[in-house]
Amino acid sequence: MKREWEEKIGGWSRRDFLKAAGVLGAMAIAHRAAAQAPTSVEENLLEGAFDMHIHAAPDVAARSVNDIGLAQRAKEMGMGGLVIKNHEFITNDRAYLVRQVVPGIEVFGGIVLNYSVGGLNPVAVERMVRFTGGYGKIVWLPTFDAAGHKSFFTKNPDAGGIRVTDGTGQILPELRKVLQLVAKADIIFATAHVSPQEALASVQAARDEGVRRIIVSHAMYSPVQMSLEDMGRCVETGAFIEHVYLANLAGPGAPLEWMRTWRHISMKMYAEAIKTLGAEHCILSTDLGQYLNPTPADGMQEFIRGLSQQGISKEELGWMVRKNPARLLGLEPL
Repeated sequence: MKREWEEKIGGWSRRDFLKAAGVLGAMAIAHRAAAQAPTSVEENLLEGAFDMHIHAAPDVAARSVNDIGLAQRAKEMGMGGLVIKNHEFITNDRAYLVRQVVPGIEVFGGIVLNYSVGGLNPVAVERMVRFTGGYGKIVWLPTFDAAGHKSFFTKNPDAGGIRVTDGTGQILPELRKVLQLVAKADIIFATAHVSPQEALASVQAARDEGVRRIIVSHAMYSPVQMSLEDMGRCVETGAFIEHVYLANLAGPGAPLEWMRTWRHISMKMYAEAIKTLGAEHCILSTDLGQYLNPTPADGMQEFIRGLSQQGISKEELGWMVRKNPARLLGLEPL
């Protein structure tokens, strides 16, 4: 009688069958282990990335993360840096302290020219620039207090708020003084929540005053909703167009009620705009930090992944999350 391991099974000897089964089993286990393994550094979508628009605690609104936790998570994910934004007060003082607690990552702040700092207040900008560390890198025009913001959401052109142009469309003298300070400090001017017309006028005025670093804040998102043609006009002046992940979560189907009146922007819409304008003229930010929304790091990963699925290349993504932010922040030549 033949030995058991020499018996034939479907044309295979018992020995060869068991050997093949063992190999297949090992392959299955290896495949399962690879699927469960943590993402390697090479696959890390956030390696070296910057998020230039994040809200964090402390704040007057509920936030999903505080400054220190934000920086710790960003550093763990290999990010290059971030900019903390607050609608009420400066954040470069907070950036200075965060750097003492979480070294090894670039953390910056700035000032939003809402009523809480005196509106279009050159003195507030001048003081922000002089703060310890020099980490005040962005001056934003008004957000929730902007006339453009208020009129957009109330559907009332006379809803009040801070205007940056007069009745003829000319830049107000206070803003011109602010722009001169921004130019002197060689920091970033961002348009925030003003109307598209005010944004266009402000961008041109900034160039006229010698400002080299300009961001058109979430140009496609509410309440700005700038046309592609107007975004192109801003690009021609040398401005960068900001695209934010928050807009992808907004719209009628948003999980948070307050976001349902804000415009939803699909990844396809973003990809088409990026292709038209050129990735070298755009930056990606999250505008996250709101309570119950995804964390900024998670949001940025989803933003990058979603745009990649729409055909945006690794090189283009590199321009928008690494190269352009670093140039704007003065970490690389502009």
